[in-house]
Amino acid sequence: MSNINDIAKQFVDYYYQAFDSDRNNLAPLFRDASMMSWEGTQVQGAKNIVEKLVSLPFQRVVHKVTTIDAQPSLPNVNALVIAVTGQLLVDEETKPQQYTQLFQLVEDNGFFIYNDIFRLNYA
Repeated sequence: MSNINDIAKQFVDYYYQAFDSDRNNLAPLFRDASMMSWEGTQVQGAKNIVEKLVSLPFQRVVHKVTTIDAQPSLPNVNALVIAVTGQLLVDEETKPQQYTQLFQLVEDNGFFIYNDIFRLNYA
């Protein structure tokens, strides 16, 4: 596997750019086996995940990534786990919210998101 930190950085940059501009553009990153947990709500399958993301109750969002950590996962499979922390601004808010997001990517004709877990961090 190539340098996982480079893969993780490229993936995270692409994911949040797509999320922040048009969440429909995230569809190719998921497969039918993909699972997402968004603030405790679980959704499975590319179509259902994108529908959930598009239906989120905000129009504009800007992510600012603070940290990216990546590790290989799943022996005998090209896969990695990526943990992201950061801040996001939603619509007209001026106070950023803290978030954590965890991805598991699996390679199958390019990497796809097998697992995606998102949580806001309330202190």
